[in-house]
Amino acid sequence: MVNEKQSNHTQEDSLPIPTYEEAITSRPSSSQTFLGPSEISHDAERQGLLASRRPFENGFEAPSENSTRSSVDLLPSSGQSSRRSSTEGLRREMIQMEVLDPGADGDPGRARGSRLSKHITNLTHSLSSINLPFRQWLPSSDYIRARIPRFPERLKPNWIFLGRVFALLLVLSLAYLLFISDVFNVGRERGDGETYNPEAVRTYVQGHIDETYIRQNSEHLTMFDHMAGTEGSFVLAKWVEGLFNAAKLERVGLEQFDVYLNYPKKGGRRVAIVEPPEMAWEALIEENPAYTDSSREQTLVFHGHSKSGNVTGPLIYANYGSREDFKRLKDQGVDLKGSIAIVRYYGTQGDRALKVKAAEMAGAAGCIIYSDPADDGFRLGKVYPDGRYMPSDGVQRGAVSLMSWVVGDVLSSGFASHPDEGKRNSKDSNPGLTNIPSIPLAWRDGQKLLQALKGHGQKAPDSWKGGIQDVEWWTGDQNSPIVHLMNQQDEEERQPIYNVVGKITGHEQPEKSVIVGNHRDAWCFGATDPGSGTAVLLEVVRIFGELRRLGWRPLRSIEFASWDGEEYNLIGSTEHVEARMNDIRQNGIAYLNVDSAVSGTEFKAAASPLFEKALLQVLDRTTDPVANKTLRSIWNEKKSKLQGLGAGSDYVAFQDMAGTSSIDIAFGGPPYPYHSCYDNFEWMRKYGDTDFQYHKTLAQIWALLILEMADTRLLPFDLNAYARALRGYVDELENYARTKDAKKHNFVLKPLYQAVAKFARNAHDFHEWDPMWAEVFYAQKEVESNVMAIKRMSHNTRMANFETDLLDVDGGLPGREQFKHVIFAPRKWSGYDEAYFPSIRDAIDDGDWKLAQAQVEKVSGILLRASKNLMR
Repeated sequence: MVNEKQSNHTQEDSLPIPTYEEAITSRPSSSQTFLGPSEISHDAERQGLLASRRPFENGFEAPSENSTRSSVDLLPSSGQSSRRSSTEGLRREMIQMEVLDPGADGDPGRARGSRLSKHITNLTHSLSSINLPFRQWLPSSDYIRARIPRFPERLKPNWIFLGRVFALLLVLSLAYLLFISDVFNVGRERGDGETYNPEAVRTYVQGHIDETYIRQNSEHLTMFDHMAGTEGSFVLAKWVEGLFNAAKLERVGLEQFDVYLNYPKKGGRRVAIVEPPEMAWEALIEENPAYTDSSREQTLVFHGHSKSGNVTGPLIYANYGSREDFKRLKDQGVDLKGSIAIVRYYGTQGDRALKVKAAEMAGAAGCIIYSDPADDGFRLGKVYPDGRYMPSDGVQRGAVSLMSWVVGDVLSSGFASHPDEGKRNSKDSNPGLTNIPSIPLAWRDGQKLLQALKGHGQKAPDSWKGGIQDVEWWTGDQNSPIVHLMNQQDEEERQPIYNVVGKITGHEQPEKSVIVGNHRDAWCFGATDPGSGTAVLLEVVRIFGELRRLGWRPLRSIEFASWDGEEYNLIGSTEHVEARMNDIRQNGIAYLNVDSAVSGTEFKAAASPLFEKALLQVLDRTTDPVANKTLRSIWNEKKSKLQGLGAGSDYVAFQDMAGTSSIDIAFGGPPYPYHSCYDNFEWMRKYGDTDFQYHKTLAQIWALLILEMADTRLLPFDLNAYARALRGYVDELENYARTKDAKKHNFVLKPLYQAVAKFARNAHDFHEWDPMWAEVFYAQKEVESNVMAIKRMSHNTRMANFETDLLDVDGGLPGREQFKHVIFAPRKWSGYDEAYFPSIRDAIDDGDWKLAQAQVEKVSGILLRASKNLMR
């Protein structure tokens, strides 16, 4: 039943006039006498605290949905105290006011039609009152009204619906006009970012990088060993996380993956000559302490991801351990079945894992890899602590997982190894693992083994002779001394590793990201690898943190990452990419990597050709701290070129799997105690970069490249440079195929040449828009219209997507399907080296010419598709 409470006052009651103070308050005091006992103040209404119906000002409440009475009955009459008992009086008033037609009979729809008809009648009456000279020829109003069509009831328009459609179109039109008029400019700074002159930002960054902070970072990073998955790496992860937070990066945190790692057992490794008895000898294996301070432990000597085993066999020397070296032994009649192969680092097979794999395929039961002084020791100069080179007891640790075949966690290839991931691949017959035990040794131990081969097998050719003194170089054979190789270890299938991540959100395209990374884990103290890169990364983060405090934000987001597990198989970065694959493929602009930042004074860069223009611009404004010349001038003098990307560092997953254009930069030099505990802060301070000036210069280059990628309006990618590089890659491939008798197999590269030519034309046409945009932009005093800004962002996106379009997403390299890029990938049998058109080259190497030709057609089609997408 409807509440029929009477009004507290009539219309003729006199109302008190509020004072000024009362009028501007939420409820004047003079009006408080009119608040009934059940009323609530208007402040509560404004705060959204009311749940009941709001009473009308005259004291009546709105009818409930259960009310049986018409709301018309509740309207007050013009009388002082009367209440209507029927609607007749109201109808008469509405008819007199021309709101209701006498024939409406209470039908609301008919009433609306009657009102429209009445307005037309009034209009015709008004027009009829005008005396026009030709009025006698005009039809009468009655004539017109009689011929106005009447809508059938079912076809009467819904005026409320039409009104809403009209209002929506009006709002959209207004929004469009506001957009076109640039009232709200797309390219304008927003959020808490301030508008800064890009050149002023570059100058600030370059001028504020401080080598003192870098040196302090380096000293802290090398205080203790920090292998992946160990307490040392976790402690550094928390320290890096704290510095990311101190720089006010956003979304800072640790990213955990549980992955397969192995660790050496004390007393679980042995290399010894066991027969004949008179030659019995056992290797020391471990390095001497790098520090006299007994509290500073150092890691044991072993190979990451090596096979556990306990084997014996005749010792056979196989030079650098390449497939060609083992084939030479076979051709000379040397049987390797069941043998213990000993090979040296570097040389014709740079990847230690592929040395072990080649030995396995040749029939060996185990493999020893030693550091030869001709490659990194006293034959090159003074050794540590008197010089930069590897001492006699120095050992190069490292992983022997097959990173050019399977990258990342070998037990979760193709998917991220999250802690709660239930799926795992098997270790047995795993394509990413070798199947014979292996161990690294110093040349101090290798010398004894090589001396024991005298008189066995064939005399080694000169190209096989290393730099160890007092050794006659023989190959050995099945009659060589018998060697015992034991490699027992702890194997953890789910060992936690931790990436540290943080970001600065861009203000124009926050979803687009420039990713900046360096790995943190080391085989021991790691002053060069990776400590020099980590020390520089932390300084770059500090500088960008200072920019943020000043209110600056980039156009595109910047993500910073400290990877874990790189040394084992590029694990941390690969798992990160696999966890975000679709996002990175869609929104990744570029990946900028630094591994070993400084081991010498020669600047080197390996990258996608898209980076050529941006890199040269940065080198033009940075100076070599010793030569006092711009790095650009030195680059030109040496006729340096961008190197290709192999499988040497964390760019692999970004470039070869996600299609995110990548670059890797460093100051390199002669060999140093690589992966040895002698790669420590003292070595860096004495021989690597004594005053940390090259660290500072690399930080400048890195930071400026970040700005080029994240904060220039028009991305400085150069598709014309990419086209030139592609033409060179095809020429190189043709020359390689010719050495394999391609003509004999009717192998042709014509489709690939045609695809490259088409891409070159499209690249040229695509970049013709660049100067047009620049002309308009600078003519308008560096202000963009919304239309121009959106075209620019689309232009940038197509450039950034170009390499993503070069992925064979549904296929991948035959036999190495994890790698998707059809232009770049590690060589199958030379992991650290780059391979151009890897699927074609792999097929040629395998002698499968039918597959090679099919891959030419496939790669050509993918390149044409990517080229076409540029011009959409």
